[in-house]
Amino acid sequence: MFKSFRITCNEATTICDKNQYGEATLLEKLKLNMHFIRCKICFSYTKQNMTLTKIYKGHAKSCKEIKHCMPTKDKDLLKEELSKLKL
Repeated sequence: MFKSFRITCNEATTICDKNQYGEATLLEKLKLNMHFIRCKICFSYTKQNMTLTKIYKGHAKSCKEIKHCMPTKDKDLLKEELSKLKL
């Protein structure tokens, strides 16, 4: 029965990535947790992956608050340069 729950490390990392975005099924999550019992490397990978995701989400949230726009003067200069290139 438990042979159906055995997965490779490659499959475990794929499920881990899917789980980060809420795309993993309940069966996949079960398989992943069973794999963690045997493999501490994949457990570490998952832990590090979650940490990086949290850091990125925090950074992305702060970036959204800042408005990134090119000044009109720079836009006009860029348009001029592009028109010169088109000849």
